[in-house]
Amino acid sequence: MTTIDAGTVAEIVGSAWRDDLVGELSGYIAIPALSPAFDPEWKANGHLSAAVDHIHRWIRSQPIAGLESAVVELPGRTPVLLAEIPAYGAPSGGVGTGTVLLYGHCDKQPEMTGWDPGLGPWTPVRRDDLLYGRGGADDGYAAYASLTAIRAVQESGGSHPRCVVLIEASEESGSPDLHAHVAALSTALGDVKLVVCLDSGCATYDTLWLTSSLRGMVAATVRVDVLTEGVHSGSASGVVPSSFRVLRQLLDRIEDPETGAVLLDSATSDVPDHRRAEIEAMVDHLGGLDEQFPYVAGIRPMASGVQAQINRTWLPTVSYIGADGLPPTNHAGNVLRPSTSLRLSLRLPPTVVAGDVLNELRSRLVTDPPDGATVTVEAADAADGWNAPDLAPWLSASLHRASVSVFGRPAQLMGEGGSIPFMGMLGRKFPAAQFAVMGVLGPGSNAHGPNEFLHLPYAERLTNVLASVLADA
Repeated sequence: MTTIDAGTVAEIVGSAWRDDLVGELSGYIAIPALSPAFDPEWKANGHLSAAVDHIHRWIRSQPIAGLESAVVELPGRTPVLLAEIPAYGAPSGGVGTGTVLLYGHCDKQPEMTGWDPGLGPWTPVRRDDLLYGRGGADDGYAAYASLTAIRAVQESGGSHPRCVVLIEASEESGSPDLHAHVAALSTALGDVKLVVCLDSGCATYDTLWLTSSLRGMVAATVRVDVLTEGVHSGSASGVVPSSFRVLRQLLDRIEDPETGAVLLDSATSDVPDHRRAEIEAMVDHLGGLDEQFPYVAGIRPMASGVQAQINRTWLPTVSYIGADGLPPTNHAGNVLRPSTSLRLSLRLPPTVVAGDVLNELRSRLVTDPPDGATVTVEAADAADGWNAPDLAPWLSASLHRASVSVFGRPAQLMGEGGSIPFMGMLGRKFPAAQFAVMGVLGPGSNAHGPNEFLHLPYAERLTNVLASVLADA
């Protein structure tokens, strides 16, 4: 472990965010780099490549000793951006001669409606400490923060192990291309001893929050067909089964309509005692306050306090995120429609096997359908969750020191309700590696929704923490 001057690091990092990174991120936000699941013609449209090139141009300009970078492409796959930095100085801490892998992604979720006046997904707008626009917080800032932290270590007289920064372009689609890239880059990645992921969240902006678990996910589209074409409802209703009604019955096979409880046996898991204790400590740290969502008047939350945090991090839940076959209400003729499709997003406990859940889901939906309707399950994906290994003593001590130095208080642990497929994959590939999973998606940041923003002071503090941990490694 080497000692770096925290004041010098803070000055370097602060200057970078103030004079360079906000502008670079604004240019990145302006690129409509939709993930391939939302832009099947991504190759021809060129937006993903433009986002990769935008970040790569900046990386190549960084005055970091030994830095080499490349855009890596495989046939039929989205590209990844790889930056390699050899060990600097004389690192001898927890990673030693191994590799620190720093992960992020540059693909984005769709636009979504409901942005406030003056804001938009591809319109970067800074208001005080917030930078609005799609992808700045999820997860475009990661590449900039990672390289800035490495530069700060070098320029402050510290040392760091070998570092590899990997930025993928399919995470928001479930990382379908990443397995192939990681296999192809096995030699370049080397002996990964520490994985740093900056694609997670924080419960508040005044504390360093470390992610201890991530839920898995199954996504699928269920389609019910009853006719080959639509028919006048006055003629067909009462004779032809409604595809919507059939679909409602099918959904009751997988979710309790009263409570929202998921009815799939393979999707259930007990909450480990130490994770329950972390949740209780988190709620206590927050003073019992629940996350503030933009509820409409009169809505009653499904749970509060400790149970709410258990629900969002360790219990399975279904969200219905898209529909086909339903015309807009102002264009809905009196027609008994031929089919109805729903896109399901099923969040899973961190420790269940997502593939097993998908198999059970498919079986529940297609077996013996009501009224003999044709039921298909299409565009199905499954991604396991992740339950973090215990922190090694050196990493725990390093994160604690950095948190106290930068935030003035100890770090806190929290589970996340979202998914980062890469973490589960890396956990299997590098079972002995340590993980430091952090992020800027805090209260109000609204990733995937309207008015997404990056909290700039928190991003800057997180960059300082990362520099301290790299120096300790």
